[in-house]
Amino acid sequence: MDVKMENVHIAAEKLRGVARKTALIESSHFKGVYLKTENLQVTGSFKLRGAYYKISTLSEEEKKKGVVACSAGNHAQGVALACNRLGIQATIFMPETAPISKVEATKSYGADVRLVGNVYDDAYAAAIEFNESEGKTFIHPFNDEILIAGQGTVALEIFEEIEDIDAIVVPIGGGGLISGIAFVAKSLNPNCKIYGVEAESANAMKLSKENHKLMCVESVCTFADGIAVKKPGDITFKLVEEYVDEIITVSEDEIAAGVLELMEKQKLVCEGSGAIGYAAIMHNKIPYENKKVAVVLSGGNIDVNILSKVVNRGLLMGGRNAKFKLVLTDKPGNLAKVVNIIGKLGANIIAIEHNEGEENMEINCKIVKFVIETRSAEHIKEIKDRIKQEGIKIISM
Repeated sequence: MDVKMENVHIAAEKLRGVARKTALIESSHFKGVYLKTENLQVTGSFKLRGAYYKISTLSEEEKKKGVVACSAGNHAQGVALACNRLGIQATIFMPETAPISKVEATKSYGADVRLVGNVYDDAYAAAIEFNESEGKTFIHPFNDEILIAGQGTVALEIFEEIEDIDAIVVPIGGGGLISGIAFVAKSLNPNCKIYGVEAESANAMKLSKENHKLMCVESVCTFADGIAVKKPGDITFKLVEEYVDEIITVSEDEIAAGVLELMEKQKLVCEGSGAIGYAAIMHNKIPYENKKVAVVLSGGNIDVNILSKVVNRGLLMGGRNAKFKLVLTDKPGNLAKVVNIIGKLGANIIAIEHNEGEENMEINCKIVKFVIETRSAEHIKEIKDRIKQEGIKIISM
């Protein structure tokens, strides 16, 4: 079957009382940019929409046999909650590297969770093998027309609030979310632009669209685990080819900066995959001035064990933290001179570390490492320039 608007409307009805109609809020920082807060969805991501609708359409016999799924976390929780609501047994395969918080959340909905391999593909292979031997129904995380119709309800809600929306920015992993949103958006308004965003190291859909054929990347390496997919689906690729206008990529540093800014300026917690569209806006990769642009924050299930690392990376990327080394002559007053410069210019010293000199340095010189809190990249430059004016050599970290 093809994705149809009729199915999207049916999905919207079935999701009443199950999935939240998440808020569409205007950004406090970017005029005309509206944030679709799927990070505040039940289970913390949009995945519940497609999973619940797909499972609700199964026959009584299929429901009795149970379902199998594979996921790094968000799809797993969506399937688990859907099965919990519908009284169906779920067996879900997840990679051993999946965040503990997502594994435990999936278990809390009553699913039988099995950890296999280091990456999604290992867990997927195990899930398919198990499903074939047990005769259950496999709920694909993205490559399914019914599931895609469920994800398309996100676009329905956006258009209900802003009929003349100019563009929608959507994260891409396997392509289920952007397929549903793009199909609905173009059906309602062909002039609405659809921008997809991928991590630089997980850009299989961008490559596929550019080459007009399904492409696979050899490996993915991104903390945005929700979009760490090597190969998109054939169904999602076909829809992306037809309905998506452009796909861009962002770096790990840019994603981290997006996560940090959403927390600080919007008071919204997003995982890497959830913040990736905002990161694209933030780094001027998508036009938004004098337009109405909706950015889908697809998930908020960030692993607290890496949150501090992501925040620190975001602080460095945004010029809020700085690390540098100085070569100081070992005599009274020199260190105090640097400390005074930093203090007078309004920065805060977090750490100072003294080291012995390196080879080919004067014997009476030492290396001193500084970690400081700053306001911006311009602020860092001001501090470094002032230190250099004192004749002190700065060595990059």
